[in-house]
Amino acid sequence: MQTTTSSNHTDTPLKAPRIKGFLLILFLVLLDQETKYLAILYLKGNTGISLIDQILTLRYLENRGMAFGLLQNKILFLVLICMVFFAAIIYLFIKTPATVYYRPLLYTAAVVFSGAMGNFIDRVFRGYVVDFIYFSLINFPTFNVADIYVTCGIAALVFLMFFRYKEEDDFDFLKPGHKSAK
Repeated sequence: MQTTTSSNHTDTPLKAPRIKGFLLILFLVLLDQETKYLAILYLKGNTGISLIDQILTLRYLENRGMAFGLLQNKILFLVLICMVFFAAIIYLFIKTPATVYYRPLLYTAAVVFSGAMGNFIDRVFRGYVVDFIYFSLINFPTFNVADIYVTCGIAALVFLMFFRYKEEDDFDFLKPGHKSAK
């Protein structure tokens, strides 16, 4: 098997990491959309379902903004932001070397992309995002599965940036004119 040098280390190319990333995205988006469908079916018009008394409740909410209710009724603006974000993630997916070293980056980016796509689908086809998970213990804003993907994915990306991809040349593959390892 051929080896590729990236970030001052030798790494073995992966078999089809982008296909696996795409399948991960497809699975996560479908899971998010299914949970939202179930929320509409069983929670809309109800007061909610308490899963853990005074801690965790499932309740239906139509969010016409973004996180924490910001930018209410600015759907076109939010859709445009998502399009730019999608372009950046797709660029990252295309340019990232298909090696074991970058597998965590590819899959974490896929998780973040999935969350953004799940909420994007809601905004485009419903005009709002379906939220339904509420932590009443801390009165946290109601959220959904896609929000969990984005939050956990961004946390994982930050962790990767501090502890795995901390060398100066780890992201040279993103520089214009750089040939990425395929």
